[in-house]
Amino acid sequence: VTVADARFAKPLDESLILDLAGTHELLVTMEEGSVGGFGAMVLHLLAGRGALDAGKVRVRTMTLPDSFQDHDKPEKMYVEAGLDADAIVRTVKAALPQQDTKASRLRLA
Repeated sequence: VTVADARFAKPLDESLILDLAGTHELLVTMEEGSVGGFGAMVLHLLAGRGALDAGKVRVRTMTLPDSFQDHDKPEKMYVEAGLDADAIVRTVKAALPQQDTKASRLRLA
């Protein structure tokens, strides 16, 4: 697992993003913005550079919902928006291929 702190959306650190796409199975962008922000810019870069053509990297973008959220404690707002730790884990697990390991087969038995 690699965490890359973009710190700011523009200008994109293109070399970092392309390196991550070339060396990781999954990229997940998370932002406290709405659809069409940082994640969209990352996808645009990857598509424009052909980094998605080989199908070697999966990309998921996580953003705030495109709807009004009542003001509350940040932790509650993140849960409601699907940007909390549990939602991040669910997103990652759903994006990765299922692995048929001996341990998982034993748990099913």
